[in-house]
Amino acid sequence: MSQDQRLQHQRFELKYVIGEQKARRIRDYISSFLVVDENCVGKPDLSYAVHSLYLDSDHLQTYRDTVNGNKNRFKLRIRYYTDDPNTPVFLEIKRRLNNCIRKQRAAVRREAVPGILAGQLPSAKALISPSPQHLPALQDFCRLLQTMGAKPKVHGAYLREAYLPLTENSARVTMDRVVRSEFKPKLELSTHMRNPIMVWGQTVVLELKFVDRYPNWFGDLVRTFNLRQCGAAKYADGVSLLHGCRPQ
Repeated sequence: MSQDQRLQHQRFELKYVIGEQKARRIRDYISSFLVVDENCVGKPDLSYAVHSLYLDSDHLQTYRDTVNGNKNRFKLRIRYYTDDPNTPVFLEIKRRLNNCIRKQRAAVRREAVPGILAGQLPSAKALISPSPQHLPALQDFCRLLQTMGAKPKVHGAYLREAYLPLTENSARVTMDRVVRSEFKPKLELSTHMRNPIMVWGQTVVLELKFVDRYPNWFGDLVRTFNLRQCGAAKYADGVSLLHGCRPQ
């Protein structure tokens, strides 16, 4: 398994909420260790847009597992990046097992998604990638979807600035800005948001991600910028705020 696949499949994540001025200083600092992700090159603020349609049960099982601090939990989401109907979308299971993050991801054709959410058993033709891990990921996603009775609940979006090593991907640093959420109780894979709320205002969510060993320079970065680790759950924090904004 390549380093890139390993980071995608299993990793550790440390999160920090910081101000924009500190984020720009950290950008300069990490340039000595990492290069900008190719998806960010030429983009405003070195950032690309990420959109997720989160799926949950009617009783919001995955949301409650997060806010209750359950050590072993997961969430289901459909991730996409554009409105182009010819681009794939990604059905994702993101699991937390104690402090370890495990992610399964299946790239599928957009036209296959309605049938999958309706309970149809997808065929291999729904997949974009021939990589062997995609079919089991799709099957596991469908199993959890049906077991929970999960449905679309929330559209989340943000702008991501990302960095990784030049020759491998055992570590990664991301900075997410303009994190927004809105209720989305139906299948709609659109980048347009009608009435979103800002989850953390104008602050930046910094994430340090690594596969095996905590890089020594991560520790130096944390000490240099006096970073304080915290929780920053985009789906759960967004749902909490959305419920607070809902008219009574």
